[in-house]
Amino acid sequence: MSAIALLGPQFREPNLAPVLAELGLEGPLVSITAGWQEREGEIAELAAHLGREVTDLALYSRTENIFADDRQLFRAYRARQDRLHGMQTLYRVQLEHASNAVLDVWNHDGDASIRRAARRSALGVMRRLDREHLLAIERVHQDFARRVVLAERKSVAAHRNELARLVSGTGAVLIAGGHVAILANRLRLLGFTGLLQRKPVLAWSAGAMAISERIVLFHDQPPQGPGVPELFDQGLGLVPGVLPLPHAQTRLHLHDSEHVSILARRFAPQRCMTLDHGSVVSFIDGRPAGYANSWRLTRDGTLAEGIAS
Repeated sequence: MSAIALLGPQFREPNLAPVLAELGLEGPLVSITAGWQEREGEIAELAAHLGREVTDLALYSRTENIFADDRQLFRAYRARQDRLHGMQTLYRVQLEHASNAVLDVWNHDGDASIRRAARRSALGVMRRLDREHLLAIERVHQDFARRVVLAERKSVAAHRNELARLVSGTGAVLIAGGHVAILANRLRLLGFTGLLQRKPVLAWSAGAMAISERIVLFHDQPPQGPGVPELFDQGLGLVPGVLPLPHAQTRLHLHDSEHVSILARRFAPQRCMTLDHGSVVSFIDGRPAGYANSWRLTRDGTLAEGIAS
């Protein structure tokens, strides 16, 4: 049985222990806290909550050691990140204009049939931008993989082999949140797309984002002004068809039916699921198995129970 659970934040009201018990997951536990960066491995509170020993896999420090040993790889990695950053900046510029057009059309008066067609057209521009941006990101990752051939690099291979041994003997892998870009990049670099196949995984906040198909950054009221949700990167793809939205209650205007409708339509057929304190969305062998305190954004602007659309 392959079990995956997406959870909300764990820092105030952790529900990781009861979810582990409900899924019947026993045996050794390993954690991935690379998103915490310099705080990686500070898991005393996590272990106390679980009442079980947890071993951190130290992906952040492993990657720092790899880059220190292999400067050529580090330079190639930095060049890739710089390119992705430049692409993200120009994508964001286009996205802001497209979003303004969607909002203008959505609020326009007039004939209903004309307005519906205009809405589909305007939203189609955003969806096309997302699709093209995702394909461009994929090409950058593929080019990086061809040039550096990670499996043939001595320092990378050594860590991958050790991690494969540690993961194979564990009852479940716990993936914490933090900085989603750092977390996702290190999961990819160290081969976790393959290592986590058929392995029980419980991931929360940015961890849930990193193992999904797409990573979408969102915040309706960031410090710099109104924000537009933006497609940021590929995830590991362990939970197809679901777009996790951690901290949705504080980051999204969920009471705004127009906003909810636009989000649901824009990212369809992905199912946008909220992940707040106490949330859990679980899958068994790739199929939805249960949920609690999580809501699905719908095309009509409401919040629905359940995972299925």
